[in-house]
Amino acid sequence: MISVVVWGTGNMGRLAVRSVEAHPGLRLTGVIVHDPAKVGRDAGDLAGLGRDLGVAATADAGAVLAARPQAVVYAASGDIRPDDALADVLQVIRAGAVVVTPALYALYDQRGAPPEMRAQVLDAIAEGGGSLFASGVDPGWGNDVLPLLVSGLAGTIDVVRCQEIFDYSAYDQPDSVRYLVGMGQPMDYEPPMLAATVPTMVWGGQVRLMARALGAELDEIRETVDRRPLDATITTASMGDFEKGTQGAVRFEVQGIVAGEPRIVVEHVTRIHPSCAPDWPVPPDGDGAHRVVIEGVPRIEVTVEATDEHGNRAAGGNATAAGRLVNAIDWLVDAEPGLYDALDVPVRPAVGKLWKAP
Repeated sequence: MISVVVWGTGNMGRLAVRSVEAHPGLRLTGVIVHDPAKVGRDAGDLAGLGRDLGVAATADAGAVLAARPQAVVYAASGDIRPDDALADVLQVIRAGAVVVTPALYALYDQRGAPPEMRAQVLDAIAEGGGSLFASGVDPGWGNDVLPLLVSGLAGTIDVVRCQEIFDYSAYDQPDSVRYLVGMGQPMDYEPPMLAATVPTMVWGGQVRLMARALGAELDEIRETVDRRPLDATITTASMGDFEKGTQGAVRFEVQGIVAGEPRIVVEHVTRIHPSCAPDWPVPPDGDGAHRVVIEGVPRIEVTVEATDEHGNRAAGGNATAAGRLVNAIDWLVDAEPGLYDALDVPVRPAVGKLWKAP
């Protein structure tokens, strides 16, 4: 049994705890939290399992790492604290543990990561002997292993398009939805997530990674952004009112340009209500989906709809991200210490998980 610690118990962390508990080769030995109200609570309670796991949450990361866990799922947010998240991850690597995390977007394509950041990670690996694999859903498996797998079914390929199409009223992060993405803000508000170069910073690595896997040479990466206002005030169950005339939908693309044309595209279509921008792509049903379209011969389209926590699609997506990371731990423990990306770490069958007695 591989000893695993989960650091953070928010939207990603609570799902990571469940995924570790479900894995036949992993044993949860620690949970690190930042919120004083969570200290001392059982991991099963924090994860919503309805039963105790016998692991109490603590805010003392040093003490947990001193026990030398073999792996850490770093699930604390890196969106608005990237430097702190990197410092935490480096601390774990120096302690000799494997780290899997969705928090460090720049390292999803580790070969194309900023040189200073990459050097810090490689130095920590050399010092402590740990490893790092960063991934998620989008960015993550929805823009790397899935499109590359589907591309292997094609004869000729003109365009690889990865889409996330979501109703963000189901997303349990009000600050991110309202302020990072700008939903409900005046149309002259400049959402940080949509600022020039930011989409490329987050999703550009995935475009580069796909190009590398497909043997394509990128001329450049371009961005396009479109925003639409709400035609009427709407009320959401989880985040309250969004006023008429404020931002109600966003559509952007991060385009990998090959021979002058967009050939590898990551596209997001995000709404706060289905009535906004009805002419844009919509999910087949429900709150959202991830879709891969291979334009070529044959044309191939694959849509993935994941649900968790009473049918919530955003939670379902997060659960698949947790699954991708947690299920990679045993492979990483057996591998040499290093910095890995999605082209290195395979997606394998869920051995031992087909049915597990409670």
